[in-house]
Amino acid sequence: MTVWGAGAVEALGAGGTLRVAPGDVVTPLARERARELDVVIEPGTPAAGGTPAAGGAPAARAAAGSGKAASAPVQPRPPSGALFRRGAPLPPGTGPGGSGAGRVVIVGAGNVGMIAALRLADADLFDEIVLVDIDEGRAAGVALDLSHTAPLSGFATRIRGVGTVEAAGRADYVVITAGKPRTPGMSRSDLIGTNAAIVGDVAARVAATSPQAVIVVVTNPLDEMTQHAWTSSGFPAERVVGMAGVLDTARFQALSALATGGRADRIEAWALGSHGDEMVVPLSRARLDGRPLAEAVGATALDAVVGRARGSGAEVVGLLRSGSAFLAPGLSAARMVLAMARDTGEVLPAAVLADGTYGIRDVYVGLPARFGRGGVRAIVELDLRPEELTALRSAAERIRERLGSLAGVS
Repeated sequence: MTVWGAGAVEALGAGGTLRVAPGDVVTPLARERARELDVVIEPGTPAAGGTPAAGGAPAARAAAGSGKAASAPVQPRPPSGALFRRGAPLPPGTGPGGSGAGRVVIVGAGNVGMIAALRLADADLFDEIVLVDIDEGRAAGVALDLSHTAPLSGFATRIRGVGTVEAAGRADYVVITAGKPRTPGMSRSDLIGTNAAIVGDVAARVAATSPQAVIVVVTNPLDEMTQHAWTSSGFPAERVVGMAGVLDTARFQALSALATGGRADRIEAWALGSHGDEMVVPLSRARLDGRPLAEAVGATALDAVVGRARGSGAEVVGLLRSGSAFLAPGLSAARMVLAMARDTGEVLPAAVLADGTYGIRDVYVGLPARFGRGGVRAIVELDLRPEELTALRSAAERIRERLGSLAGVS
C-alpha cells in the first residue's frame, strides 16, 4: 500500500494525472490539492515493485508536462493528519511535523498574520499553514519567505499564500487578522464599522469553506468583532473565540516584571473583561512565585502597571508612528491555536460567549476558558472579590452597548 500525500500532487503540477493502485490511500489534503491544481486521480498500475522511481519528483513533473500520467509515487510521505480530523485522536508521528494536526488558515498577511504563521510553522505540528490576503502577491511572498526559514528552524510544515479563503482550502483552525489597524489617536472602537464589514465577510466565507473549523479573531475592536464573527459564521459559540486575553495578560506580566526586576514567566495573572479601557486584572489572583504580587510591587505601583497594560496597545502605536503592535499579538494568537491543536485542556483568558458564569450571559467578553481540539470546552470560574466581579460585569455591559452600532452590518 502507498500513501499519496499533497507533495505527490504538487510535484505533478497543474493538469497532471495521479494513478493509484488498488489499496492505495490518497489523503484528504492531497485530494484538496488535486482539486485546486486540476490534477486527475484515477486507478492505475504503479511501477514495478510499487516503490518510488529514482528522481521521482522531476520524473513526475516531466510526465505532467508531456501530458503523461505519473506511474510511480513521488516521495510519498507518512499519512496526513487530515485522515484523523474532526476530534478523533491523532496517532503519534503521522504528520510532517510528527503530529499531523491539519491545516491553519490565517486571513491577513500583515505583520500579525506573518508572526502567527511563523510561530505555528516553527511548532512543526501542522501539515500546512496558508496565508490569505487580498494582496495575493504579499501573501505568496510572505509564505515563500517563511518557507525559507524551515531549515533554520527545523520544521516540515508547508506554507503557501493565496488571494481568497476559498483558494486556501478547508481548514481546521482559522485566524482572522484582516482589518484596518489603529493609527495614533485612534481608539479600537473607532474601527468598528470599517472592520465589521471585513470580518463579517471573512467569517461567512470560512463557514462555507470550512464548516468544522475553529475561528480565532484578532481584528479590533476585538470583543465586538468576535461576536460579529460568531453571528456571521453561524458556528457554535465554542468554535469562535477572540485572542485578546492572552495578549493582555502577557502585557501585564511583562510590565509587572519590569516593576519587580524579575522574570515575567514567574508571574501568574489574568486579564479579563474587554480588550481596552474596561480590561479587568483581578489583583487578588496575581502572584509572583506563589506570593501575592502586591507584596513585591506595592499597591500604588501595581495600579499603575494595570493602567499601563490597558493602554499598551496605544503606547506601541504612538511609538511606532505607523502601524500597530504585531509581535505579541501574533504570538498570542498562535498560542491559542497550539493549545487547541495539542488538546491539552489548557485554561487561557479569551473572548468567549458568556454562559451565565460570573452573572454574565449572551455577550462576548474576556473570561478564563478551558480549550480543547474543538475550541472552548468550558468557562472556568475564578474566585473573585466583589469589586472585581462588578468591574467584569460592567465591562460586559459596555461591550453589549457598543454592539448596538453593529446593527445592520453584514
